[in-house]
Amino acid sequence: MNLKRQLLLVSLLTLVLPWAGYQFIQETESALRTGQQQMLASTARYIGNSLATHPEEFPRGPRGDETLSDQIYLHPLNSRPEIDGYLDDWSIERSSLRMLRGTDGPIQFVVGVVDEAAYLYAEVRDDNVVFARPGSRTPDSGPTFFDAVTLINTSPLYLNETIVFSAEAPGTVIAVVRNEYGIKSDPSIIATWRDVPGGYQIEARIPASKLGTNLGVIVYNTASELQSPARSATFTSRKPAAFVTVSPDLSRITDGLAQPGMRLTVTDTSGWRIAASGDLSTATAEDASVRSIWLRVLYDALVESGAAAELAEPDPSGREQRDYISEALAGEESVGWFRSGESGRAVVAVAQPVIADGELIGAFVLQQGTDAILSLRNQGLVRLMNVTLIATLLVAATLLGYATWLSRRIRRLSVAAEEALDSDKLRSSLPSALSGDEVGDLSRSFSHVLRQLADYNDYLRTLASKLSHELRTPLAIVTSSLENLEHEPLNEASADYAARARSGADRLRRILTAMSEASRVEELMSHAEPEAFDLSAALASTVIAYRDVYPLRTFEFDSALESATTQGSPELIIQMLDKLVDNAVGFSGEGDSIEIGLAKEHDALLLSVSNPGPPLPERMRHQMFDSMVSMRPGEDNKHLGLGLYIAKLIAEGHGGKIDAENTDDGVTFRVSLPMPPG
Repeated sequence: MNLKRQLLLVSLLTLVLPWAGYQFIQETESALRTGQQQMLASTARYIGNSLATHPEEFPRGPRGDETLSDQIYLHPLNSRPEIDGYLDDWSIERSSLRMLRGTDGPIQFVVGVVDEAAYLYAEVRDDNVVFARPGSRTPDSGPTFFDAVTLINTSPLYLNETIVFSAEAPGTVIAVVRNEYGIKSDPSIIATWRDVPGGYQIEARIPASKLGTNLGVIVYNTASELQSPARSATFTSRKPAAFVTVSPDLSRITDGLAQPGMRLTVTDTSGWRIAASGDLSTATAEDASVRSIWLRVLYDALVESGAAAELAEPDPSGREQRDYISEALAGEESVGWFRSGESGRAVVAVAQPVIADGELIGAFVLQQGTDAILSLRNQGLVRLMNVTLIATLLVAATLLGYATWLSRRIRRLSVAAEEALDSDKLRSSLPSALSGDEVGDLSRSFSHVLRQLADYNDYLRTLASKLSHELRTPLAIVTSSLENLEHEPLNEASADYAARARSGADRLRRILTAMSEASRVEELMSHAEPEAFDLSAALASTVIAYRDVYPLRTFEFDSALESATTQGSPELIIQMLDKLVDNAVGFSGEGDSIEIGLAKEHDALLLSVSNPGPPLPERMRHQMFDSMVSMRPGEDNKHLGLGLYIAKLIAEGHGGKIDAENTDDGVTFRVSLPMPPG
């Protein structure tokens, strides 16, 4: 992994900052919410004690043979519905509709109250509606039967009557009241029968003054006039249960206590809602909501989850059955909090039991939105995200720029070091040498090493000439002494030793001659007078001579050039070829073919010498043309390795270059020599 990516990964550590900041914001929100819950609990206890002074306003639970499901809740309405057989102008949700028991098909109804009047709405699914005949009074009067909706209206001890809603045809319905005094129409009760696909709908208005304390709804459904109707009712006992409605006195009390952004709910012991005031929505709700999509995703991932905000809303049925309210109805104070998955808004709720004279008479629920907390948290989180994003980008950009600058310095240092090693004369001056950082230290260390290499390389370059110069005098003394010794009378053993010493001295002289050859070539290159000559003709005649000198090798000359004129010293060019051919012979075997080629490449002549044999080691390809480097097998300590070095001196002295590459069956040396202009 390069330096840029490493520093870029390091810059990601700045993401710890938003995490730590969010932890702080979340702890702050939790502390604020806890404080709000404690404040609401204190307020709820105070209001609960105030409500306990009005025990007469709290209805008692089911009595006698009544059950909780027998009771009917009268939903408070915000306005008077139009009696047209439709529910769309009722200020309640459709989920407030209640199912009747014992129905063969879906029958739903709801009862509401507003302005001293009660309203009844019922939906009956009936594929065969049977209308009443003129003169019929009640659905069970016989001998004919018809479909009808009845309202059982009673008050223990003195009132027991049935209000029948039936129709001879769709439209306005005149209700029929049956009691102990007989059967008669009541024009103060207004109703409408509306046919709909698959059944009918009834909507009615009954003056509140005509209602008793107990209500029940019964739907009669008959298949024909001669078949007894099926009876579906809201109650199972012989008498309907007491209905439950909102208490005007408790509503006035809670209206006076409600504050903006606060909702108060009072229930009886069964959980029926008997008073409700206030609204959780505030003017800051829109500001507190999360409008940014990416912030909304962040909230879903990070914000502490609570119960769904819908669970904090009043139950459409009128009976509160949430867990925290059930705990209050069991006599225990409880709290809860809810969060909206869409806006992030939260609601804190406290449920307080209402106890009068040691008896539980109901529960009081106090709810308040956390818009202030949410707004504070939103603003803090937005600022945190923005600042963190900017800081992260700045840090990443700074580190990336620094990594680019640093990697560029290191790359320049690396390239300069490689170029210094590849050149003939080592350069010890490297970039960043004056810097005071670690890269500068590295550059100065490299420069020191390169200076030492340059000194050692210069020593190696001049070693051959120095040795040749220093050894010639003692070698001359040894040679002259051996020559004088040959004129002295010697026995056979001594003569043999003298001959062997003379042979060694001659061999040492040839070695010294080879060692000084490089120096002579450099001197000849500096004093040689260049001349134009035909390189192709010179090579052709030289190849013929090689065949005589190396009879155990086969030499082939390949050139398609009729004339290959170049400029330089023919003797030195042939000497360079001698070194290449000698190297090719040394690495080939008996009977192998050595190919010498000449071709034109752009504005240069390309001389090549190819021989079969082992490939060049990759690590030696850049060192094989250096002085005193040998790769001959088995002769690492015997061969001086000056041949390719001399060939390089001659090639570069003529303005050309020399290199070598591995082929499929051996090695090819190539020399590029410039052609004279024109």
